[in-house]
Amino acid sequence: MYKIIALDMDGTLLNDDKIITEVTKKALQSVRKKGVKVVLASGRPIDGLRRYLDELGLVDDNEYVLSYNGCLVQETKSEKIISEKGLKGSDLHYIYNFAREFGVNIHAFSPTRGLITPKNSKYTEVEAEINKIDINICDFNEISEDESIIKIMLIDEPDVLDKAIEKLPKEVGEKYNLAKSTPYFFEIINKESNKGLGLKALADYLNVDKDEIIAVGDAGNDLDMIEFAGLGVAMENGHSNVKEAANYITKSNNEDGVAEVVKKFILK
Repeated sequence: MYKIIALDMDGTLLNDDKIITEVTKKALQSVRKKGVKVVLASGRPIDGLRRYLDELGLVDDNEYVLSYNGCLVQETKSEKIISEKGLKGSDLHYIYNFAREFGVNIHAFSPTRGLITPKNSKYTEVEAEINKIDINICDFNEISEDESIIKIMLIDEPDVLDKAIEKLPKEVGEKYNLAKSTPYFFEIINKESNKGLGLKALADYLNVDKDEIIAVGDAGNDLDMIEFAGLGVAMENGHSNVKEAANYITKSNNEDGVAEVVKKFILK
């Protein structure tokens, strides 16, 4: 029997209107009644997940969430940290140099400063709107080398971003985990962090075997958890490499694909 179902948000649990449908809500309520934990696993910051956790009734003791692509795993009510793998100001300075050299926009997340950027731009506005958070303009050069940074993102028009990604030296991929979560978001996190490792940390904490886990996602940053889980599920609207890695392909995010997974593998 499955004990955990880990769900990506954008392009997976949420339809294109950023809504969890009533069909999907009811399906998730049913699996929770069977004792299966529903765990949101997102690249979003925790503040961008709170309203969905509330909506699904997941703010409680012994309920958990993976935010920042698995960099932070915590209990939803107490906010007790189960696993935390972040970066430093030195990493931000390193990536910022490439951003300036390649002419691509950048922002990052700080545990104390929130969403920070040296210059506001279209896709930082998108990030702020998606997560209902403020933008903090900040001179990255004034951030100390050892200051905690959770996640760094290169963000820009898809063609500009793709050209910048192509120019990144090989050592960047050796130093960090890299994932393109949307055509305009390129995420850079701790080498020891991804959704798969975050999910493994939670599974170890709860003494749950990976074969007792379902993971559902659509994008490159979901690939690790889909490969880790006993049942890895890709959305019909997912990236081709995610579909190739999955054990099962469900309907799209606009067709209640998550509800289909739940009904087929848990409520059957």
